[in-house]
Amino acid sequence: MTDAFGFTTLASASALAALALAWPRLSQRLALSRAKHPSLTGHARIAKRVASLLPGYAYDEARFFGSDGAPAEVLARRREGFARLAAQLNSRHARSIAATRQARESISDLQFTGAYRVPFQYGAYLRQHLGIGAFVQRSDGVTVTDLDGQVFHDLSGSYGVNLFGHDFYKACIAEGSARVADLGPVLGSYHPAVAWNVEQLKRISGLDEVSFHMSGTEAVMQAVRLARYHTKRNYLVRFSGAYHGWWEDVQPGPGNPLPPGRTYTLREMDERTLKVLRQRRDIACVLVNPLQALHPNAAAPSDGSLIDSARRAHFDREAYTAWLKQLRQVCSERGIVLIFDEVFVGFRLAPGGAQQYFGVRADMVTYGKTLGGGLPVGVVCGRRALMKRFREDRPADICFARGTFNSHPYVMGAMQVFLERMHSEPVRAMYDGLDERWNRRAEQLNARLREAGVPVQVANLSSIWTVSYTQPSRYNWMLQFYLREQGLLLSWVGTGRLIFSLNHGDAEFDAVCRRFVAGARAMQADGWWWSAPGATNRSIRRSVLREMLRHRF
Repeated sequence: MTDAFGFTTLASASALAALALAWPRLSQRLALSRAKHPSLTGHARIAKRVASLLPGYAYDEARFFGSDGAPAEVLARRREGFARLAAQLNSRHARSIAATRQARESISDLQFTGAYRVPFQYGAYLRQHLGIGAFVQRSDGVTVTDLDGQVFHDLSGSYGVNLFGHDFYKACIAEGSARVADLGPVLGSYHPAVAWNVEQLKRISGLDEVSFHMSGTEAVMQAVRLARYHTKRNYLVRFSGAYHGWWEDVQPGPGNPLPPGRTYTLREMDERTLKVLRQRRDIACVLVNPLQALHPNAAAPSDGSLIDSARRAHFDREAYTAWLKQLRQVCSERGIVLIFDEVFVGFRLAPGGAQQYFGVRADMVTYGKTLGGGLPVGVVCGRRALMKRFREDRPADICFARGTFNSHPYVMGAMQVFLERMHSEPVRAMYDGLDERWNRRAEQLNARLREAGVPVQVANLSSIWTVSYTQPSRYNWMLQFYLREQGLLLSWVGTGRLIFSLNHGDAEFDAVCRRFVAGARAMQADGWWWSAPGATNRSIRRSVLREMLRHRF
């Protein structure tokens, strides 16, 4: 119904016209929301608000042992087992623990890793009674030795550096240092090793140009900066759970004090993400960390987050390859730079890295970790059009990136030895049947764990493994300490990630399996895997949430 001048009709027509104009933008916004991962990492603003509300609190002794409502008989076993375990570790590693406690007051990294080694509620009591040594003095083969002379099988992987074994890298550093000794620490000018390394990296990556940096984080930063510079777009896409360093907001949500910026955290292996990439005009690049193939859309696993047994991991090479090919096609169609962040997995999956392993070419690739031959390095390889840092027609328009220690002679020398040895017969032999060997070993350990009747299984991406738990429990994180008692050294994230060096022979691997199973059996005997009838992972999470709400309000 309208008045004499038809105002209602005009208003309706205007509203419809406005909606028609706004619909493309609203449609894109809706598609982006659907493609974002539903977890907190997919919604950085919400994650920061939630993080600011979570209360900090610590369990007393009774709650430490009985947070799951276990009966008195089980609590007694836990107390006795914990006392024995603590006494064993504290006496066996007394010097290493003492040095760590003293250094902790001055090293912020030790304060952080100590606080987040287990779920925070349990941390204070655990640190008071059970010490962990962070200092070691020697490495040999597949082992490291602490300050007390105690020898561990090393499953920490030196954050991914240790691909071929400790002795390999000690030799790379020694020989590489000797090669460049005449030049020494001269910076700015290049040692001839630089040119040789560049040619090798071009061959490995299949790309045109190379730049050197001091860390993997720096390399990823520069790759993204160059992508933004050349595409004249601002946003990068990363996938939920993937790690690309701690810079800017590529580590969204809790853990980064910066406000949300120019990053979209989307679902990996999801058609909704491809739709967003096809629609939007503001995306400069897509970052892929191939490690995520082991646990797509899940954060890097850590025992510090194990409040239940919901962690799962599985590697499907065929499915992930198909995803990367779809991603490659869409990025090519839309002029989006596809960046493979191989800082962690580079050379672990194949001599040519993830590009060779999955059969997909990226526009830019970043390397680090193992490539330095044991010394710190970050590398960007890219297409020529993307690597240029200036515009000839606009001399003031540059993408500057330099570092005092980029191309340091000693790093370049160690890298040269590393790349030479990649061609050697012993190294080539490690790659022969790589997947089959490590998949078979994972199956062997899983069979032993099933035979032992413990609720533990492993999943692997080649020589990178993670542990999952097959029954609900709030105490899975205790396994790392039972494994330490058995002489297995893990990184501070615990059983979330086991990294084998490829020089593990069958005898060394069998020793790891025996110790792993023994640790799991001891933990089970001490009652930590008792489970209340009807308990589920969901009921555990709800219980923890109610507990947090009580402490908060």
